[in-house]
Amino acid sequence: MEGINAIETALLIIDVQNDFCKGGALEVRDGETVVAPLNALAEYCVDHGGRVIATADWHPRGHVSFVSAHNAAASDAVSNSGQALWPDHCVQGSNGAQFHKSLNLNPVQLIIRKGFRPNLDSYSAFFENDRTTPTGLDGYLKALGVTTLLIGGLATDYCVLYSVLDAVRLGYRVTVLIDAVQAVNMPAGSEQAAFAAMREAGIALAETKEFIL
Repeated sequence: MEGINAIETALLIIDVQNDFCKGGALEVRDGETVVAPLNALAEYCVDHGGRVIATADWHPRGHVSFVSAHNAAASDAVSNSGQALWPDHCVQGSNGAQFHKSLNLNPVQLIIRKGFRPNLDSYSAFFENDRTTPTGLDGYLKALGVTTLLIGGLATDYCVLYSVLDAVRLGYRVTVLIDAVQAVNMPAGSEQAAFAAMREAGIALAETKEFIL
């Protein structure tokens, strides 16, 4: 893997689940296109001594982030408490919560499930949305001596963005895989704003092929 120590590197695959792909409850346009490059890089990482971790939204029914859990119209963006509202998605045990059928899970060594607390949402792979409750991922990576993260998945402007910003804050060297992310882009312009925030934080942007020699 060019320019990095594979043994100290992990590929982090964010929320490549049915509900975020074509036909899903919270479909990300072209979301399924992230699968092929992530599969290729995951196999390469494992073959060269790297780590592969996947995350998944895993919400209980009636989760605080669901429109259905509030006295709100489906078009409402936030609840009275300021919680961002979304269509019911990635409900525990549902087909929508499963990983996309074409995502190769064989190289995945750890799955982090997040957003399972009824009254607390979770975008980041590292922390719940209270910004203090850890998912356990940082401890796992630090215990293995991982210093570099390659990150792709769904969606660019939410779970990917929160994850990469937290990763930098925690001291990791981070690259976002631009051919392996797609955005919700709600509100309009949030995709561009996400990439701008990444650049400002010093996060590198690259294609997966740059790491497959």
